[in-house]
Amino acid sequence: MASATDGGSGGGNVKLSPLLRTLAKGAAVTLGGIFSITTISSTAITLLTLHKKDQIGSSSSMKKKNASSCDVCREKGFYICKLCNGNGTIEWSPLYDPVFINPCLCPTCDGHRIQRCLNCLGSGYVQQAKG
Repeated sequence: MASATDGGSGGGNVKLSPLLRTLAKGAAVTLGGIFSITTISSTAITLLTLHKKDQIGSSSSMKKKNASSCDVCREKGFYICKLCNGNGTIEWSPLYDPVFINPCLCPTCDGHRIQRCLNCLGSGYVQQAKG
């Protein structure tokens, strides 16, 4: 049997322990840094988002007082794309009398199948005419 004093496999554990300790410290510092940066940034983003919502909420309530609801999109701000009829693709050919018709991504909705309302510009409300 080999022992730690005569250079057997037991001596390898003694030399490997400081290396593992150093790697563990480095991993702990790295993961701790990533965790702290993530926590700080998500907290900052949350606070800024809440602040922006307060500002936007007050202005949108003012818009609702001076505006009527959009009848085109029914206050949603979006409706089914009128070019592709909600398919997301259109049939297109570069020739006047096509031999092949290629399905292409709809340029109006970019394949999302809905488009922003052009009457209210996506807000759901239309400004009333003064006068």
